[in-house]
Amino acid sequence: MNIKTGDNVTILTGKDRGKTGKVLRVFRSKNRVIVEGINLVKRHKKEEGIVEESRSIDASNVRKSEK
Repeated sequence: MNIKTGDNVTILTGKDRGKTGKVLRVFRSKNRVIVEGINLVKRHKKEEGIVEESRSIDASNVRKSEK
C-alpha cells in the first residue's frame, strides 16, 4: 500500500466518488483507510447526542491526488 497518513486522496468508487480528502489513519493489516469527511455516518452517543464520524474504506477505492 502506497498510501500514508497525511496524504491527499481522491475517492474512486461509492457514494463519495470524486471527492478528495486527507488520510487520517491507515490500517495496513486490514488494507483500509480513514479519510477526513468521507463515508460519514451518524452515531447516537449518550453524552454528546448525535455525532457524525468518518468510517474506514478499502484502500483500493482511493488514489493519491496530485496536490
